[in-house]
Amino acid sequence: MPTPVEVMFRRYGARYRWYAAGTMMLGTFSMVLAATIVNVAFPDIMTAFGLAQDTVQWLATGFLAAMSGTMLMTAWCVRRFGQRNTYVAALLLFVVASVAGGLAARTEVLIASRIAQGAVGGLIQPLAMITIFAVFPPDQRGRAMGLYGFGVVLAPAIGPAVGGWLTEHFGWRAIFFLPVPFCALGALLAPKFIVGQDRRAERPGFDWLGMTLMCLCLAVLLVAFNQSHRSGFTSVQTVSLFLTAFAAGAAFLWWESRQRHPLLDLGVFGSRQFAAASLVSFTYGFGLYGTTYLVPLFVQTVARYTPTDAGTLLTPAGIALACVLPLAGWWTDRMSPRHILLAGLALFALSSALFVLASPTTRFWWLAAWLLIGRVGLAMIIPALNAGALEGLPVEHVGQGSGVVNFIRQLGGAFGVNLLATLLEWRSLLHRAASGDEIASRTVAFHESFAFVALIFLLAAIPAWRMRREGRSK
Repeated sequence: MPTPVEVMFRRYGARYRWYAAGTMMLGTFSMVLAATIVNVAFPDIMTAFGLAQDTVQWLATGFLAAMSGTMLMTAWCVRRFGQRNTYVAALLLFVVASVAGGLAARTEVLIASRIAQGAVGGLIQPLAMITIFAVFPPDQRGRAMGLYGFGVVLAPAIGPAVGGWLTEHFGWRAIFFLPVPFCALGALLAPKFIVGQDRRAERPGFDWLGMTLMCLCLAVLLVAFNQSHRSGFTSVQTVSLFLTAFAAGAAFLWWESRQRHPLLDLGVFGSRQFAAASLVSFTYGFGLYGTTYLVPLFVQTVARYTPTDAGTLLTPAGIALACVLPLAGWWTDRMSPRHILLAGLALFALSSALFVLASPTTRFWWLAAWLLIGRVGLAMIIPALNAGALEGLPVEHVGQGSGVVNFIRQLGGAFGVNLLATLLEWRSLLHRAASGDEIASRTVAFHESFAFVALIFLLAAIPAWRMRREGRSK
């Protein structure tokens, strides 16, 4: 009996692999686009709903945290429901969440819609990887992964510019509707080009308790950091939240270590190289999503940029990231990952440090150049990080390791946005109380936030130095 993939190849021939990859990329592009497109609209949303920045940041943090959690569910969903059903259901749910966000009249509905978008996005992103490995032979996967990688980094490159233009001309609600046509087209093509369920595949049970404990830990920890600057780190409320998060996290690790089919295979952390790569991956997500949150907010609230100008500011850096990525992959094949990682971390730390010099009157192209330096650094990090992380793992753990690295990167993004928003609000209030000058206070608070990002990237050089090219274990 032929497999579902073999049936598709008989129907469409060798072209099928590109049909399948293209269909999947529609969903992936929509998810990545949605992750960053909202950032340029934060000042408008804050005005519309009367929100403080430590509340509006949940539109980014909630999305990224939910995406991190559901990424680990994709493999189970594919075994239980099949690729096609999982993909179509996720796209339709994303459309519902997007429309709900665009029509939201209350803050709670708006934040809930973003959390729902992120949860669906976490299911869809790994599906593209699964499809590529299923339909492309080993000698063509590199080219396919290059196309996939280019699409993933292109979406955040153009997203802020498109989002800024839509916000300025049609209002912030329009940005929630932008991914809908891509999702609709993906849902229409999926029945033709995405394989159905393989009836012969094993259907293991899902680790619901592990999922619950992990989500509880993440949610409570993010709330604890967000509330700490209001009630104080030593208040009963804050300490209780941190203790609850710690207990849930410890219970999650204990439970996962005893499961036959764990949600998160802790065995991959037995590799010192993989453990070091995980720390760098967390830092990467922290810096990428953290600065994508900070920069549009800085130029709109301090430098008084329009949403269009704020989005345009991010575009050259995003395009540079997409262009440098293939070159960084070529370097990774010829050099030790740690050398490339150290160079990339240094460039991003330099970029963040330069933003400490930014003022309300700093010229547009200076800011764009500083951003470009950082994005070139991120482009250097991506292939070296993936290669260095997986080289230290036994072959049977490579699939799990790849999923864990992506999970940790998204987790770093969620915590990056949350911590930087909390730091920014805390320091702004502190400086405003001392000086009374709102713009000057916010400017100094932004400087301190960028300096914190630079410090985090410099510290990440310590685990990066441990990532030597030793070859994969057998």
